[in-house]
Amino acid sequence: MSLCSYCSRRKGKRPCPALGGSICSACCGAHRLSRISCPSHCHYLDSGGDYQERRLGEQLMPRRREFYHELEHIAGPKGVALFNLIEVATYRYFEGRRDGHDAEVIAALQSLRRALSPLYVLSSPLPIFAEYLKKEYEDFLKDHPREIAERDEAPHILDRAVAFVTAFSGTDFQSRRFLNGLLGYVNTYHPRVAEQLRAQRDQRSILLPSTLLPSTPLPPTTTSGPHVHGPGCEHPH
Repeated sequence: MSLCSYCSRRKGKRPCPALGGSICSACCGAHRLSRISCPSHCHYLDSGGDYQERRLGEQLMPRRREFYHELEHIAGPKGVALFNLIEVATYRYFEGRRDGHDAEVIAALQSLRRALSPLYVLSSPLPIFAEYLKKEYEDFLKDHPREIAERDEAPHILDRAVAFVTAFSGTDFQSRRFLNGLLGYVNTYHPRVAEQLRAQRDQRSILLPSTLLPSTPLPPTTTSGPHVHGPGCEHPH
């Protein structure tokens, strides 16, 4: 019996289509969908994918809460709304997909940061998710300019967002730790938001910045637009 293709220490007892060899059960359980890019047809994926996402969602939750507190301190509600929109767009784009990686999220954040620079000159087409994120930001900024960080404020927040996602993702280029953590967090702790995001995936407008904040219930949807927490707001956040 061959050694595990991931750790090269234990015996590989399961075929791993992602690694092209066998893998031990410990590495399969610990790293599937996070550090191993598992294809959707792997039958071990169905048995552990939901658990893996919930586990990573639990790990992401306290770090995410600290990051939101940091954004609130340095950038106020507009900075919080920007990262909230990034999370919402990321969830809606990657939910149900197994082929995405954290590197795509990081590249999209970096692309948006460059696009907001006054010295930026577009030299080539943006990656698909980067273009999607850029459009979501520009559409929301156009419709609600007072509720989100504008072009002169956003680059600093995006730099911090890149650092946050990179730190949680780790050093593996094919890591999905952040994506699975975000999916697991929203699905587990905000199922109503998850349901609405899936239902509105093909619609133009983003759902609601500020709906995924730690300990914040989903504000009711109204015809007057999304609610953003601010002075006088009675919602806990």
